[in-house]
Order: sequence, then C-alpha cells, then structure tokens
Amino acid sequence: MSMILFACVVRVRDGLPLSASTDFHLDQDFLECRKRLKALSSVLTRYPDRGTARERDLSIHFHSSGEIACMGICASSYPAVMAFCFLEELQWEFATAHDVTSVGLASRPYAFLEFDNIIQKVKSRFNYGNCAPVKLSLEKIQEELRLRPPAQVRLEEAELMNGMVNGHAELHLESASAYRMQPVSAVGILSLVLNIMCGALNLIRGVHLAEYSFQEDHKGIGNVIAFLVPFVACFLLCYVYLFYSSGRRVKVFVLFVTICGCNVYLYGLRNVWQILFHTGVASLSAHQILTRQVAEKPPDCGV
Repeated sequence: MSMILFACVVRVRDGLPLSASTDFHLDQDFLECRKRLKALSSVLTRYPDRGTARERDLSIHFHSSGEIACMGICASSYPAVMAFCFLEELQWEFATAHDVTSVGLASRPYAFLEFDNIIQKVKSRFNYGNCAPVKLSLEKIQEELRLRPPAQVRLEEAELMNGMVNGHAELHLESASAYRMQPVSAVGILSLVLNIMCGALNLIRGVHLAEYSFQEDHKGIGNVIAFLVPFVACFLLCYVYLFYSSGRRVKVFVLFVTICGCNVYLYGLRNVWQILFHTGVASLSAHQILTRQVAEKPPDCGV
C-alpha cells in the first residue's frame, strides 16, 4: 500500500503550483485533503520551513527552501522523518533541474509539469524501494527535527488565513461571480428603454433651461436641478436593474422617491400627463428591479 499518496512543488510567495504527481484517488478524504493542501500552499510564507498538518487518516507535510516548497500527502502512520526526507530529496531534485530565475518567471500553473516523472520515481522509491541510500539523510533530518520540530499546523487556521489573504479580491468579485442575476426579461428591456428615454428628456430640458437661467433668470436654477437629478436617477435605476448590489431595496426606494419628488416640483413646466408618464416609468423600473432575483449559484466543483 502506498504511504505517500501525493506530492507537489509550489512557489512559496504565492502558492503557484509548479508541478505535481498525477495521482488518481477518488477517496473523499483524499480529495478533501487536496483542497486543504491547496489552501495551505497559499500561506506558506506565514509558517517555518517545515510543518505538518493532520487530517483524519492523512497528514500533510511541507518543506520550503528559498523560492520553492515541496508538499506531500501521506498516510498518518508514515513516519514524519521519512516524509521530510522524501520532501528534501524532491526539493534537491527540483533545484538541480530548474534555477531560481525560471521559478520566479513562471506565470501559469504547472509550468514544470514534466518534473512529474521525477516525483513519481522518488515517490515510488520511498513507497516500495530500498531506502538504504538515504540513510545519511534520514539521520541528518532526524537530528534537525529533534532540534527544530516541524510546526504543527491547524488546517482550519490555514484556510482562514487563506481567506483573509484573498478576501480583498473576493469581496469585490462577489457581486460579479457569487451573485449572478436572472436573465433580463422582455418587460425589463422595455423598462430600460423607457428609463433611458426619460433620462434623455430630462437632460435635454435641463440643459435648455440652464442656458436660459444663466443668461436671464437666475431664479430658475432649482428647476434645472430638478431636471438633472432625475436624469442621473434614471440611469442609476438602469444600473441597479442590470447589476447586483447590496441594499437594492433602499436604493430603489431613494431613487423612486427622488424622481417622483422632482417631477412634482416641476409641475407647471410639465403637465399632469407628463408627470404621470415619468413616475409610471420609475414605478415599472422599481418593480422590475425588486422582482428580478439572484440566480442560483452553481456548486463549486473545483479541487
């Protein structure tokens, strides 16, 4: 039975996977351990050069040196000194085959996938072969582990730190990826067209009135503002309808009241039918926004 189930080489500063063994294990515990190894690889800079994390019947070991770190998933019964000896040899093999510059310039995951052949050979030797040639390495690492025991990593803390590292991006991407809206309906398209038309009418009337007010009647500035504010509100309603944002109900209420209030203020410059048309379009848009639901998020199947 294999004691070393998986091994990979990652870049320490950002957790970019450089190479990995092509192992096909469908065991649920192993797949969950792979996910947690991925989360841990992103925060290796926060840990010493050697560490171990326990996960039920499996253990994750890592050894970092310079720009790279070697990580492995082993059976919990596998001696830690053997696991770190394996990772040390793997690190030495990778450093021999690839220089620091090429590692630093790597921009895509698994840029050194061909190194998998070496990983498999070393892994096979430690799993099934005779480890006599590494006796000196075992003694050396055993002494190092006695003097500096590997850090005991709690995987929950590593996942939390990984979330904190990526939290800034996640918060900004939440509205785009986690909250996808339902498809735009035909009535929704109609409300968008009418909103754009109302906004354009408000802008045209506001600009013409501004030219007159600034030249002759300075008291008409309030009317100019009453035209331009609904112009902005109409396009904001379009945005809120098309894209998810938090506090949609409050935003829709404020924009709707603003449009209605400005149109009532403009009574005299607009007749009753014009006011009813603009408030009716705002009502239709508000209804479409509030009835357009968030689409169900597809399950995350990434490993």
